[in-house]
Amino acid sequence: MPAGVVAPGVPQQVDIAHGARLRRGNVTLVARAHFDITARVLARKHYAHDDGAHLAPEDLALGWGRMSDSAVLAHIQISQSGRFYYWHAARYPIPRREIETSSANMHMIPADDDVRRQLQQLRPGQRVHLEGFLVDASRPDGWRWKTSLTRDDTGAGACELVFVERLDAQTP
Repeated sequence: MPAGVVAPGVPQQVDIAHGARLRRGNVTLVARAHFDITARVLARKHYAHDDGAHLAPEDLALGWGRMSDSAVLAHIQISQSGRFYYWHAARYPIPRREIETSSANMHMIPADDDVRRQLQQLRPGQRVHLEGFLVDASRPDGWRWKTSLTRDDTGAGACELVFVERLDAQTP
């Protein structure tokens, strides 16, 4: 995409006090917040062999605000591995804290096969609009995966676990 912010808004979230429960096989999902985001895809990683792969096969590193601007992103190296999103800048094109709070790694749980196919087709650089819910996941054997409920955190536990009901993508 050409220089300029392509996703100017911040993610929108409405917290839910007692969220609905949904079953996915032996996994229970509990809705924690309604979630709506328009962002630029910074990176996408497919997972097939970790504990969460059957539930959330795709991770998206997403950027909004100035983290959706090609002129800014030209100075930042981005990668994903082990369910984390990594970035490196030899010099900061924008303040470090803005990079941290205007981008995130999100684990995507597709609501259906159509959303799953759309997630698999996403490519870095695309602008995407996602709607769904931030959820916590658990299994009877004690396995748990909790969502972040803020965009201000970093490191382990800072990723959003998103149950995606709707996805619209624009190709650059």
